[in-house]
Amino acid sequence: MRIAILLALAAVGGCGEITVTASQGLAGIEQARDALRAAARPDTIRIRAGNYILDHSLEFGSRDPEGSLYIAEKGVRFIGGVRLRTWSPVKDSSLLTRLPVHARGKVMVAPLSSLGPMRARGFGRDPLPAHSELFFNGQRMTVARWPNNSFAHIAEPLDNDPQDDGHGRKIGRLPFGFRYAEDRPSLWKNDGNIWVHGYWSWDWADTYERVLSIDPARRSVLTAEPHGIYGFRKDQRYYFLNVLEELDEPGEYWLDFTAGKVYFWPPSDPARADVFLSQLNQPLVRIRNARGLSLHGFVLEAGRGDGVSIEDGERVTLRDCRIRNMGNVGVKVSGGIGHAIEHCEISHTGDSAAEITGGNRATLSPAGHRVEDCDIHHMGQWVRTYNPAVKVNGVGNRVAHNEIHDAPHAGILLTGNDHVIEYNNIHHLALETGDVGAIYIGRDYTERGTVIRYNYIHHLGGVGFGSMAVYLDDCASGVHIYGNIFYKLKFGAFVGGGRDNRVENNVFVDCNPAIHVDARGMDSRQVWQDMVYLHMKPKVDAIPVLHPPWSAKYPEIAGVLPYLARPGGVPPEGNVIRRNLIQGPGLAGREPARPWVVDVDDNLTVEDPSFFTPATGAHRLPPGTAFEPIPIHRIGSRRK
Repeated sequence: MRIAILLALAAVGGCGEITVTASQGLAGIEQARDALRAAARPDTIRIRAGNYILDHSLEFGSRDPEGSLYIAEKGVRFIGGVRLRTWSPVKDSSLLTRLPVHARGKVMVAPLSSLGPMRARGFGRDPLPAHSELFFNGQRMTVARWPNNSFAHIAEPLDNDPQDDGHGRKIGRLPFGFRYAEDRPSLWKNDGNIWVHGYWSWDWADTYERVLSIDPARRSVLTAEPHGIYGFRKDQRYYFLNVLEELDEPGEYWLDFTAGKVYFWPPSDPARADVFLSQLNQPLVRIRNARGLSLHGFVLEAGRGDGVSIEDGERVTLRDCRIRNMGNVGVKVSGGIGHAIEHCEISHTGDSAAEITGGNRATLSPAGHRVEDCDIHHMGQWVRTYNPAVKVNGVGNRVAHNEIHDAPHAGILLTGNDHVIEYNNIHHLALETGDVGAIYIGRDYTERGTVIRYNYIHHLGGVGFGSMAVYLDDCASGVHIYGNIFYKLKFGAFVGGGRDNRVENNVFVDCNPAIHVDARGMDSRQVWQDMVYLHMKPKVDAIPVLHPPWSAKYPEIAGVLPYLARPGGVPPEGNVIRRNLIQGPGLAGREPARPWVVDVDDNLTVEDPSFFTPATGAHRLPPGTAFEPIPIHRIGSRRK
C-alpha cells in the first residue's frame, strides 16, 4: 500500500490528489501523510466515505508540508471507540433480581475487552478523560440514574461543625457526608460502582463523587476521596448515577467496572443499530507545530478525550468539520498563531466545545486564533459548569458569527486581553445553573481591552441568582460592551465592581434590570476584601503595568495601584453607561455604586411595545436619538 501511495504521488507531480479508502483505514491515511512528508511538498489527500476506527491519535506536525490539505468526503467518520455487536440476555439471577421488574428481559449485556473508569471530575479539578460511554445511532445514552430527569435535594449535611461559606451561611465538609430524604437509595446494593453528581454548595459548581457507603438506617451517604473543593449544603441538588436498580427505561445503561461489562436497555434492536463504546482517551487528531495544514469535512466522535488538539504552529484550519460526542473538549488550541475553527458544528461534548489559548501577555502580542461561523451546542454534558461553547485565553483572539445555544452553563468564558466577541447569536444557556453569564469574565484588573459587540443574546435560563447576558464578575475591568441586543433576561449587562467598563449603544428589552453596577470591591466583608487583596492584587503586582507596552495601552490600570496599597478596597471608577435603548427596568445596583460611576448619560427608555421584533432582534430607532444602528443582518452564522 505504501508503494502505491508513493507512486500515486509521483504520478500527479505534486498537484493532484491521493485517495484513501475506508478499507485502508487509519493506516492508509498515515501512509499518505508519510508520503507527502517524504516528497517534502504539499498535496491533497482525499478520504473516502466509511468508518475509520482509531485506537491511537492521527498525528500531524512540523514535518508535514505547508499547504497540505486533507479532505474527508461525506460519510467519513473518525470513531474513538469500538462497535458492540454481541449482546445477550441477562441470565445472572443475582443481577436480574436487582433490576426493576419491568426491565427484566429487556436489559442486555455485552462483554468488553477494556472499560475506561469513572473518575472524580468537576469544578476545581483537573480535567480527566471520560469513562467509556455508550452511543446508539449517534446519540449519547444515559448512565442509569435516579431521579431520571430531575434532582433530589440534600436533606442535611452530616458535619457537626459546618463551615462558614464567607457569605454568612453554613456548609458541611464533604468527608462527613450528607443525609437523603427519600427511601429509594436504601433499596440499592452498593457494589462500588455507584456515583453521585451534584451542585453541592453553589449553583455554579458541580462535581462527581464516588459513593463509599449508603446507610439505610441513617439515610446517609459517604463519598470517597479525593473530595471536591466545596461542601454539602441543605437543599442543594444532586442525583445518583450508575445504579443497576435504576436501569428502568430504554436508553439507560449500567457499567460494571469490576467485571468489565455493560448492561443496556436498547431503544431498539441493537443488531440493527450503530452501537459504539468510547475507548480512546487521547485526542482523535493531534496537530503539533504544523504550518498551513487544513482539515476539511471530518466527522469525529465517540472518544473519551478531546476531538482535535492543535498545539503551537501557525495557520492550521479546521473547516466544515463535525465534532460530537466527545468525552472532553471538542477542539483545543494551545499556543501558536492564526489557527482557525470555521464552518464547523461542535456538539454534545463532555467538557467545553472549543478552547483557544494563544498570545503573549508579557508583550500583549495577539495570537489571532478564530472561531467563526460555527454551530456550537449541547456542550458541558458531563462537567456542567465552566465548560462553555468557547473558552478564550491569552491575547487577541476572535469569536464571531457563531450560533451558540442549549447548554447548562455559560456560552463564552474569557481570560486575558484584547479579544473580540462579535456577531454571535447566543441563546438558551444557563439551563441548569445560576449566577452565570452567557459571556463571562472576572477577577483580574489587568485583563482588559476585550470588545463585546453586535451579539444577540436572548432567552437565558438560570436558577437561584439567575443569569446575565454579559457578566463582568468580581471587578472585571476595561471591557467595551457595544451594539448588542439583549432580550428576555434577568440581567443584561452586569458590572460587578469593576472599573473602566463601557456599556454603550445597546438595546435592552425585557431585562430585569437592563444594567447592574455594584461596588463589591469596597465591600467590608472578609470574602470581598480577600478577593481584592489576596486574589487580585498579586495579579496586578505580577504585571509591569507602569511600563510599556502596558502603560501605553492601559494607562487606567495605574489608577488601581493607590487603592491596592492601602486597606479599604477599590471603587468602581471610570465606568460609562451611555446611549442605550431600554424597554423595561434600567440601571440598578446591589451596593451603593452610583457615586463612582463616572458617566450615566443619554440612555433612553422606550415605551412603545411594537419597537422590538424578538425573532430577529430588529428594532426601530426613536426619532432624534443619537443611537447608532446595529448591523442586525450580520449577526449569526454566515453559513445560512
